[in-house]
Amino acid sequence: MSAATDAVRVPPRSNPFGRSIRDSLIVARRNLIRMGRIPEMLIFGLIQPVMFVVLFTYVFGGSIQVGSSTSTQAYREFLMAGIFAQTVTFATAGAGAGIADDMHKGLIDRFRSLPMARGAVLTGRTIADLVQTALTLVVLAAVALIVGWRTHENLGKVLAGFGLLLLFGYAFSWIGALIGLSVRTPEAATSGGLIWLFPLTFISNAFVDANQMPSFLRHIAEWNPFSAAVQACRELFGNLPPGFRAPDAWPMQHPVWASLIWSVVIILIFRTLAVRKYRSAAA
Repeated sequence: MSAATDAVRVPPRSNPFGRSIRDSLIVARRNLIRMGRIPEMLIFGLIQPVMFVVLFTYVFGGSIQVGSSTSTQAYREFLMAGIFAQTVTFATAGAGAGIADDMHKGLIDRFRSLPMARGAVLTGRTIADLVQTALTLVVLAAVALIVGWRTHENLGKVLAGFGLLLLFGYAFSWIGALIGLSVRTPEAATSGGLIWLFPLTFISNAFVDANQMPSFLRHIAEWNPFSAAVQACRELFGNLPPGFRAPDAWPMQHPVWASLIWSVVIILIFRTLAVRKYRSAAA
C-alpha cells in the first residue's frame, strides 16, 4: 500500500459508549477539582446533618417510642439510618444549584463547542456529587459513632447499606440536575431542590415509627421511596429496635429490593428527562 494511501486513511471511529464514559470522567474530574478549591461546600454540607444527629439524639431521644422501647440508645440507632438517607437526598439541592450556576455563567455554551458526548456534562456532574456525598457519609458515620451509634451486622451488610445509600443519593442527584436545567438562577435551583424534600423526608419512617402516624399519612409513608431506603439501611445495619414490627406494605416487607427498584426507576426516568432538557437548552 502506498504512502499516499496511508496518508488519506480514515481513522476508525471511537466507541460511542467508551467516549461517553471518558468524557464523563473528565467532567467529573473538573467538578471535583472545583469542589476541592471551595472547601466551604463540604463543610457547610456537613453542618446540617451533624446538627440533626445531635439535636434528635439528645432532645428527642428517650421521648419517642420505637417498637417497644423508649430508650435513648434504641432511638439513636433507629434514627441514624434516617439521617444518612436525608443527607444523601438533600445533596439534590447542591447538584441542582451547581448545574444552574454552570448554565448561568455560560459554561454550557463552552461545552457545546467541544467534541464531547452530550450527556457527559450531566453524568460527570452527578459522579462528582456522588464522590462528595460519599465523603460526607464517612464523616457523618464517624460523628454517629462518637454519639453512640452502633451496627449489629457483619461488615458486608454494613457496606451494602452504605452502597444502597449512595445509589439512592445518585438517583436523586438526577432530579437535582433536571431542576438545575429548568430554572434561571442557582438560588432558584436551591429553593426548588429543597422545598419538596422536607415533606418527602418527614412524611416517612426516618424520625418516627410510621405505625404511630394517622392512617392516611401512614400509607403515604409506607410507599414513600425514602422510607424504603431508610428501612433497608436499618435492616442491613441491624438497627431495628426491640419489638419493632414492619408494616404490611410490600416496600416495608422487602425494603432492600424496594429501594433498589426505586433508585433504578428514578435514574432511568430523570436521567432521560435531564439529558433531553440539556440538549434542548444547548440547542
